[in-house]
Amino acid sequence: MKKNKYLLKGGILTALVTLNAPVNALEKPQTMEDMWKIIQAQQKQIDEMKSSMAAAPVKAANGDVKNLERKTDVLSQEVEKLRTNLTIPDEVQYKSAYGLGPAASKVYQVGKGLSIGGYGEANYQANVGEKGTNTDNADLERLVLYTGYKFSDRILFNSELEFEHATTGEGAEEKGEVSVEFAALDFFINPLANVRAGLVLMPMGFINQMHEPPFFFGNNRPVVERLIIPTTWREMGVGLFGQITPELTYTTYVVNGLNADEFTSDGIREGRGGGSNAKAENFGYVARMDYTPSALPGVTVGGSAYVGNSGQNQTFDGQHPDVFTQLYEAHVQWKYRGLEFRTLGSWGHINNADILSAAKGETIGTENYGFYTELGYDVLPLLWKDTTQYLAPFFRYETLDTIAKAPTGFADDPTKDMSIYQVGLNYKPIPNVVIKADYRNRVAKQGPLSDDFNLGFGFIF
Repeated sequence: MKKNKYLLKGGILTALVTLNAPVNALEKPQTMEDMWKIIQAQQKQIDEMKSSMAAAPVKAANGDVKNLERKTDVLSQEVEKLRTNLTIPDEVQYKSAYGLGPAASKVYQVGKGLSIGGYGEANYQANVGEKGTNTDNADLERLVLYTGYKFSDRILFNSELEFEHATTGEGAEEKGEVSVEFAALDFFINPLANVRAGLVLMPMGFINQMHEPPFFFGNNRPVVERLIIPTTWREMGVGLFGQITPELTYTTYVVNGLNADEFTSDGIREGRGGGSNAKAENFGYVARMDYTPSALPGVTVGGSAYVGNSGQNQTFDGQHPDVFTQLYEAHVQWKYRGLEFRTLGSWGHINNADILSAAKGETIGTENYGFYTELGYDVLPLLWKDTTQYLAPFFRYETLDTIAKAPTGFADDPTKDMSIYQVGLNYKPIPNVVIKADYRNRVAKQGPLSDDFNLGFGFIF
């Protein structure tokens, strides 16, 4: 980008010299706006020359006309180069917009046209204790491409295409798949209310919208934000987002409902539609609010709620239940200098869980819950004051139960009631790249769970 900028400046300066511009017009144009001012000044001089030539004798003016035409052509070519290059930002500023991750937010920074970004992550997992059926493994967990297009200042498209586990799956989803994580049109109307439509990320929790690896601790996303709040959760829908005040933001959608036929003892995760011929006999409603008080820099307090029927007009054990499904969460985040603190709690309820359990032959919880808290601190500034690198040891504690309450007449499953203790390090040699190492101690109320050691890396671009 900088090379384009220097070539562009050089071309304009050449054009100005050709046009015999005054010396002071060539003095260090610092911005694109400065260059436009110089060009406009030269155009004014050309217009004045044309006016004076109109009153001059034809023979005397003949040579000046040809010379002027040649110079005007040079200037026009440079102006066209400038117009082309204005659509390409010189430097990318990685920052979150509208709740999305920094790489996913690149399209909001371009003046117009195409935007491309992405992220990837890979890890090695070694099971410690050899409990259960897990084996050591190495995995290119995901490679993601963001593509967006800004049609105008008021309309843009943004999308995420994900390749999981380095293959298309060979017929088995758990081996890998290619999927669209989100694909939506944004219509900007007013800071208070803007419209989004398409395959949208459900605005719940920390990770579902912002899941790029440099921006969460550990190689694995929190289990609470995989099972209780099922990431990555996306549905077809339409809704509003905006700022009520500069400190208070919101997002709300109407989406296709969950599919109760896919609910399991692990919760609602498999009931996501994902935009793939999703059942839409029932609809769901989700809303989120976040408050970032200016009096407390770095603090965010928020919450979200999802409600909707999940029966989708299907038959379960000879009945047609509505399966009204609820999920609520509240979260707090505090970032202060090198300190990063997060805590999140979530609770869910599934009506007609007894009918579902009878139909599916496994206990589906009437209630589920999860909670986690984590703390990390960047220690490198304590050792090197002006360093741009990052090294944060962290600790995370999670507790969850996908069958917090079993329906009447069905047995609880204590293997679904677990706690996880995790310690690790996140190292960023540059802000775009992270290297991670962590150890997880997983404890279930009953049943074998291995501890695991994880080593990996992630990046955004």
